[in-house]
Amino acid sequence: MNVLMLCTGNSCRSILAEATFNHLAPDGWRAISAGSKPAGYVHPRSIALLQREGIATAGYYSKSWENLPATPDIVISVCGNAAGETCPAYLGPVLRAHWGVEDPAHATGTDEEIDAAFMTAYRILRNRIEAFLALPLDELKNDRARMKAELDRIGGLA
Repeated sequence: MNVLMLCTGNSCRSILAEATFNHLAPDGWRAISAGSKPAGYVHPRSIALLQREGIATAGYYSKSWENLPATPDIVISVCGNAAGETCPAYLGPVLRAHWGVEDPAHATGTDEEIDAAFMTAYRILRNRIEAFLALPLDELKNDRARMKAELDRIGGLA
């Protein structure tokens, strides 16, 4: 099963989610990430945070949703609602869920405050990913209604 982590720039949140999901996921589950308007780079603070957490960073890059390496079964948008951010809507016969997280790339302040914004985004995403992976996935992948309900419920977790 392929899970697409989608946002606008594909430089912070969706990369954090993709790498974390792949670090934790069982065999047969894989995350990919993309953006509707990719930044063209992965934010250095995202890479540094993942490395501090012991998560591999090789091979992750900012990419467009128009050039996906695999067709997603589930699309999870991770855009926040601050500053009028428009979250892209992936079209296609997939399960969709929204796990909104504010964009740490827009954080301002001291280095410590900016790092804290990245850590907050990472912790929220990791908590949601862990909750998802704790589900009876083999049962749910054949029950779209239950899977959708669980994805939506998890999107409300902090």
